[in-house]
Formats: sequence, C-alpha cells, structure tokens
Amino acid sequence: MGRGDRKTRKGKIAIRSYGNVRPHAAKSAATGTAAPKPAVKTAVKKAAAPVRKTAAKKSA
Repeated sequence: MGRGDRKTRKGKIAIRSYGNVRPHAAKSAATGTAAPKPAVKTAVKKAAAPVRKTAAKKSA
C-alpha cells in the first residue's frame, strides 16, 4: 500500500493522475468546493447626450 496503490495519494502522485484522493483544483476550507471566481464587473452604459433641436430657419 503505497506508491503502486491507485487509491492512495502517494499512488496517485506516482501514477501522475488525479481523483478524489488528489483533486486537481484546490478546495477552500469554508465551503468545501472550488474557490469562487471573482465577480465580473459589467459595463455601465452612459446616458445618451440630449438631442438638441435646431431652430427653424426664418424665411425672409
């Protein structure tokens, strides 16, 4: 039970494989799941500039 055993951590390292004994992603201690991804900021659209109406041309 050691380097050749596929069910132990030492065996997983020797075989260079991953599994329940040696998970590929690090788990956080609080939740027991993979670390949360940082929040993605969404682009905030600026309000459109007010449209200025041109004054009607005065006919002479």
